Amino acid sequence: MANSSFKGDFILVGFSDQPQMEKIFFVIVLISYILTLVGNTVIIFISSINPKLKTPMYFFLTHLSLVDICFTTSIVPQLLWNLRGPAKTIPPLGCAVQLYVSLSLGSTECVLLAVMAFDRYAAVCKPLHYSTVMNPRLCHFLAGVAWLSGVGNALIHGTITLRLPRCGHRRIHHFFCEVPSMIKLACVDIHSNEIQLFVASLVLLLLPLSLILMSYGCIGRAVIRIGSVQACHKALGTCGSHLMVVSLFYGTITAFYIQPNSSYAHTYGKFISLFYTVVTPTLNPLIYTLRNKDVKGALRRLFNRDLSL
Repeated sequence: MANSSFKGDFILVGFSDQPQMEKIFFVIVLISYILTLVGNTVIIFISSINPKLKTPMYFFLTHLSLVDICFTTSIVPQLLWNLRGPAKTIPPLGCAVQLYVSLSLGSTECVLLAVMAFDRYAAVCKPLHYSTVMNPRLCHFLAGVAWLSGVGNALIHGTITLRLPRCGHRRIHHFFCEVPSMIKLACVDIHSNEIQLFVASLVLLLLPLSLILMSYGCIGRAVIRIGSVQACHKALGTCGSHLMVVSLFYGTITAFYIQPNSSYAHTYGKFISLFYTVVTPTLNPLIYTLRNKDVKGALRRLFNRDLSL
């Protein structure tokens, strides 16, 4: 691995300990990134032009797609650059921007998934009052809360992390600049920082997850109370896509961040990070497209209209 050509640049170790795999990773990450951009852009586009998709569910789905596009764009271009050559460096400003943006958007997605679970609860448990409960004002407020909570978390933890003295340590044992890996560079006692990270993980991971589980607990009780197979299928059709996205996201990110004393530099941890930063944003639009009749119908009509022109 080449040394930094600019004094003060950080070195992203990434997968440099597996040079024979870097070309394979490059192809996989590039394909996933292209699919992420195309899939999520299509979701945003059809949700904005199709009147049938002007509902709270697709309003929040548009925000989720925007988060996925921006989140992967904050990480993947630098990752691709580092995978294709011997240089594994990132300038301090680029590292700071990547830290703030990725942390902000990752936190936003946690809260946004909880908001989408509440929307699904209202759709299943309050169908007659759904349009009243999920009115445009509330939808914009909840989306604003998701974005502001992400920005607030990034400003607090990102700033604390960047202000830690590093005493010349520049080797980040990860493929992007993130809080757990960067606090390991500090040359002071980081126990309090690890506690802060643990508390933030509890608030921004487990609290939204608890709200999601509560929402689906209420949905489950409502379906059981009705006691019909048709109601069960309808609820599954309404909530299935969101449940799959939540399972993918929380199944990886919770296991990775919730342990304050674990080693984030291990290869296993980097593979988990690669999954939730690259693969999950690719799968989200596919899940919503393949499982959702409204989205498939809108895509079919858009495709047929283009063919007829």
